[in-house]
Amino acid sequence: MTFAHFSRQRGPRKARTLFHYGAGLILISSILFQSLDALGQQMPRLVILPFFVEREASCPVCKVVFRRGEIHFSGPGTATRLLYQKIGAMGSFALIPQERVEEALSSHSPRAFEEEPRSSSIELGKELRSDFVLVGFLFRFEERVGSSVGVERPASVGFDLHLFRVKDGKEVWRGRMDETQRPLSENLFKMGSFFRRKARWLTAEELTRVGMEEVFRRFPGGKELEERR
Repeated sequence: MTFAHFSRQRGPRKARTLFHYGAGLILISSILFQSLDALGQQMPRLVILPFFVEREASCPVCKVVFRRGEIHFSGPGTATRLLYQKIGAMGSFALIPQERVEEALSSHSPRAFEEEPRSSSIELGKELRSDFVLVGFLFRFEERVGSSVGVERPASVGFDLHLFRVKDGKEVWRGRMDETQRPLSENLFKMGSFFRRKARWLTAEELTRVGMEEVFRRFPGGKELEERR
C-alpha cells in the first residue's frame, strides 16, 4: 500500500515538473526570437543593385576615370554575388533579398538608370523601403589567360561602388578597385598584397574577392552611416 501510494503521488509531480520545464523553454525561446527580431528591425535595410556594365571610361556618379577593358560575360553576376556575400558576412545590414531587388528593377526603364543612376537608384531604394542603396559599376572583368603558376595575361578587374542614404540622397561611402595582378618582382613594396593573393596568379573571380576584402576593410558601421553628414 505504501508503494502504491508513492507511485500515485510521484506521477503528477513529475508531470508538473516537465510542464514547468517545457513552459520555461517556450518562454525563453519566445523572448530570444523577439530579441532577434528586434535586432533585425534595428539594423538598417540595404538594397544592393546588380552591377551595371559601364562602357564609358569614367564613373557616371563621381567621374573617376578607369581603364576600360574586356568584361567577361560572367563578370556582372559574379561581382554581384561576391558583393552580397561580403556585405552579408559583415552583419551590418538587413539585406533586401536579391530576388525582390531584381523584380523591382525589372519594372523600371534601363535608360533611366543609364542617364540618372543616382536618382534612379535612390527612388528604387524608397520603393523597397530601404535605408541605404549600394550601386556598383563594372569597368573591367578580364579573365586570366594561363594557370595559377604562369599566365600569358593576368586577371584584371575594375569597379566603383557608391552607397547612398535613401532618406536624403546623400552619398555616405564609396569604394573602388582598379587592379591588374602583377608579379612580386615588379613591385617589392606590395609584398603584403602579393601574399594576400596567395602568391599565385588568380582568376578574375578570386581577384575580385580579394579586392572586395580590401575595399571593405575600413567600412563604417551602420549607425555612423546613418548619422554621417
